[in-house]
Amino acid sequence: MRILILGGTSFVGRAIADDALRSGAEVTLFTRGRTNPGLFPDAVHLIGDRDTGDYDALRGGSWDAVVDVTGYRPHQVDQAMDALGDRVGRYLFVSSHSVYEQEGLAPGSDESAPLRAPLREAAQLTDATYGRLKVACEDDVRARYGDRATIVRPGKVAGPHDDQRGLTYWARRAAQGGRIALPGRPEQPVQLVDVRDLARLVVRLVRDDRAGAFHAVGPAEPTTLGALIATCAEAAGTEAEVVPVPPESSPQMFFPLVRPEPTWTGQQRSAARARAAGLPATPLAVTAADVLAWDRERGEPPLGHGFTPEQEALALASVARSR
Repeated sequence: MRILILGGTSFVGRAIADDALRSGAEVTLFTRGRTNPGLFPDAVHLIGDRDTGDYDALRGGSWDAVVDVTGYRPHQVDQAMDALGDRVGRYLFVSSHSVYEQEGLAPGSDESAPLRAPLREAAQLTDATYGRLKVACEDDVRARYGDRATIVRPGKVAGPHDDQRGLTYWARRAAQGGRIALPGRPEQPVQLVDVRDLARLVVRLVRDDRAGAFHAVGPAEPTTLGALIATCAEAAGTEAEVVPVPPESSPQMFFPLVRPEPTWTGQQRSAARARAAGLPATPLAVTAADVLAWDRERGEPPLGHGFTPEQEALALASVARSR
């Protein structure tokens, strides 16, 4: 099978390319040639730039499927489809859970939940624009390819090579053990999908020539933020105590996976359709252990978010004083 990946050398695209190659597919990567340029020597590498509209490298050749990992704006997707035309069999677009309306959502929502209004132009990718731009991208893919269109909507993705640093902070902090300050509530639901499970689903969908939209969420069993941190500690072989601290102890700080309560149902989506189509279920403990091992191997560079040790000590001290 011949698979073209728009992207393919950074995190999600990297995992998809790796899975496709392991499955025996002939893989072509369309990238700028800047991120991990020596990766995947067995793949064909085409150079272009979606930011400048340079798709010349895609004017020739044909593929059974294209996997679009790097389409964030409708014009990027439209230009890619214009360049490829009918020389691809299936167009699989990697979208996002940000496409959904957040209000009125019930736990266990499936792919039929209401989408946000599409947006075709935006100066910047923000919380207000990102999901709506993705909705417009989805619309364009379906309009062009019809029943040859597939949409995969991942939730929060985790795993080795995670440039989004979602699970990495908590895995690293839990490995240190002790009292862990959490500027949130331990009972908050959390959904994480292992990037390798997401990749396996994508490759299965194109191999099976399957149309439609699919949630890529995990783990298999529902979990909470407190349980996730405990799982990370268990994977690291440490003892940890999660201590909720007031939000004012972390002003202007970003903490991965922490969500305000009105959005919690967005962390309780149904993965039934994707599971039936072949989405695996890597145990969260395995994902956490693999993230920790990868993070240590690369030298644990600064993450740029969360507490410093000094800030965490102050937050924990403030909780102790209030008791």
